[in-house]
Amino acid sequence: MAQGVLVFVEVAQGGLAAIAREMLGAGRRLADALGEPLMAAVLGSGVQEAAQEAVYHGADSVYVADAPALGHYETLPYSAVMAQIAEQTTPNIVLIGMGDIGRELGPRLAFRLRTGLASDCVELTINPQTKLLEATRPVSGGNAMATVVIEHTQPQMATVRGKTMEPAVRDTSRQGTLVPVTVHLDAVPAAVTLVERVKAEAAGVRLEDAEIVISGGRGLKGPDDFHALLAPCAKVLGAAVGASRAAVDEGWVPSPMQVGLTGKIVSPKLYVACAISGAAQHMAGCGYSKTIVAVNRDPDAPIYQRANIGVVGDYKRVIPAFQKKCEDLLK
Repeated sequence: MAQGVLVFVEVAQGGLAAIAREMLGAGRRLADALGEPLMAAVLGSGVQEAAQEAVYHGADSVYVADAPALGHYETLPYSAVMAQIAEQTTPNIVLIGMGDIGRELGPRLAFRLRTGLASDCVELTINPQTKLLEATRPVSGGNAMATVVIEHTQPQMATVRGKTMEPAVRDTSRQGTLVPVTVHLDAVPAAVTLVERVKAEAAGVRLEDAEIVISGGRGLKGPDDFHALLAPCAKVLGAAVGASRAAVDEGWVPSPMQVGLTGKIVSPKLYVACAISGAAQHMAGCGYSKTIVAVNRDPDAPIYQRANIGVVGDYKRVIPAFQKKCEDLLK
């Protein structure tokens, strides 16, 4: 009989990724609501420290798949090992953070387990009557919310948007069990050969981790103001700089800066949209931000329908004034 909540724990630089702490926090709350254990799956090479951290962050048992072949994420090996762990533990619920890895891993794992998947969720609750997971996710470009229930297959699976769950609190007094997992990858086809990994130079705060994001759109007319206006303001605020798809398609900024349905999905405390019209594709990537500030010269721009604060004006005047005010407050 299925029991427990299993969380995929993403590892970053030997420790827990930020989204892993959020998933452990969410998993702990669901497990407590069901009166069932919280299990974690840690995959990688040299991940014993991360596995212990998963215990400190709420896991009752941690299934550790530690092998050189798992040192870097690749879809087929990771989905195969996660399926092996899920079959071994028979969880009631499986949670995966929807970062770059989870966006790909979640659907593949659901297919292997022959179960349903609620993707890009922003709220998770247990129905007190049915004891089923109710997963809420944005639909229609973020203009409406849908609650997904997986009734007829197990495990119930969900991928969860970052910055929407309260992270687990680290407690070094917690006790848990580390369970080694024997990795069998002989039967996994080598569909991809990793030739080289190139680490991008860190340029400020990552979009996925930022609590403040300042994005520019086609209305900036070119790449110069991303560097001359948005980047300096972002530096003052400790923010990340994003862009609409139109700005990326024009070649003004690289694709990792794109916010939207086909780019990064962010949920910062503050999202400042400069010269962005507010198309559904873009709003799907930022619509769950706590506060959206729109700066646009067009008073009829669609983004004002979604913004919490609207500034009708020229961003070339608004952003420097905003930056100056922030600098004065931070002195």
